[in-house]
Amino acid sequence: MTSRNLRLRRLRGTAPALSVRKRGAQPKVVALGGGRGLSASLTALRRITGDLTAVVTVADDGGSSGRLREELGVLPPGDLRKALAALCGDDEWGQTWAQVIQHRFQSQGDLHEHAVGNLLIVALWEQLGDHVQALDLVGKLLGAHGRVLPMSAVPLELQALVKGHDPDRPEDVDTVRGQATVALTPGEVQSVHLVPADPPAVPEAVAAVRDADWVVLGPGSWFSSVIPHLLVPELLDALIETKARKVLSLNLAPQPGETEGFSPQRHLEVLGRHAPKLALDVVLADEAAVPDRESLADAAKRLGAAVELAPVASPDGVPIHDPELLAAAYDRIFRMHGRIGPWR
Repeated sequence: MTSRNLRLRRLRGTAPALSVRKRGAQPKVVALGGGRGLSASLTALRRITGDLTAVVTVADDGGSSGRLREELGVLPPGDLRKALAALCGDDEWGQTWAQVIQHRFQSQGDLHEHAVGNLLIVALWEQLGDHVQALDLVGKLLGAHGRVLPMSAVPLELQALVKGHDPDRPEDVDTVRGQATVALTPGEVQSVHLVPADPPAVPEAVAAVRDADWVVLGPGSWFSSVIPHLLVPELLDALIETKARKVLSLNLAPQPGETEGFSPQRHLEVLGRHAPKLALDVVLADEAAVPDRESLADAAKRLGAAVELAPVASPDGVPIHDPELLAAAYDRIFRMHGRIGPWR
C-alpha cells in the first residue's frame, strides 16, 4: 500500500468524530450547486453541522426531470431529489428512503426511467401549491439532515455561447440551449446565461445565504450547476453582501464537454468573469489535482481567497470526492478560517 493511501486511511479514520459536535455550537452552512457535485458536499457537510441548507439549480431539462418539466410545466425536480437523498442519514431509515427516492422504474411504458422521488416531489407541489413547503415535507419524511430549496421558483433555461460547437466551424461562436446539451457540448464554452435573464430568487434561499456563517459553492458541473447561482440577481446580491465566509470547492478533474482541458485556475477565472464583484475566502482543492500551485494561488488571490489543499478524492482512484475526507477538509477550514470562539 502506498504512503498516500496509508495517510488517507488515517484521515478517514478520524472523520466519524466530526459528527459529535454539540448542538448550538455548529456553523450555519448553505451549500449551492446541483447534481452529483452538490450531493458530494451535502454528504460531507451533514457530518459536521446540523444547520445545513442546500440551494439547488432548477435549469435541468434532461431525463425524468425534463419530461416532467415539459409535460407539467413544473420545476425540474431531479437535482432537488438528489440533494434530499444526500441529506438522508446513515441509519437504516435514512438509507432506505434514500434508495427509494432514487429508484427508477424500468418498463416499456410512460413510467420508464422516472425516479420515484421526482414523482413524489411533483405530486406534493401540485397538492400544496408551494415549492418550499412541499420540499420541507419530503425532507421531514426522509429524516433529512438539512433543508433543500430551489434557487428560483420558475423553471430556467441555460444558454451558453460556445466556440467551435460545430467542428466544421471551429472559430465560430454559437448559442447552445439547455443544461443537458451545455453539459456535453463539444467546443469551448465562453459564457452562460439564463432565460429568463432576471429570474426571481426563492426568498428563503436568499435569507439562508444572508444568515449563514459559511457558504459553500461547488464542486459540480461548472457552467451548468455552479455558475448558474451567480446569474440570479437577488441570490448574487446576497452572496456579495452576506457576512458569511465563502469557500469554493473545486472539481477533481475537468469535465468532458463543458470544461475539457480546464486547469484549476481557469475554473476560477471563468467564475470571476461571470461574477466580478463576488469575493471568496477559501478555495479548496485536492492536493493531487493541482499541478501548478502557484498559478492557482494567484488566481485565488484575485478573488480574495486563500487556497487550501487537502486529500479529498476517493482513495480508489475514481475521480469522486470521499465524503469523510471532504468532511474533514470542510471542518478544518471552518475552524481555521471561521470566527474566533464558539459558533453563534
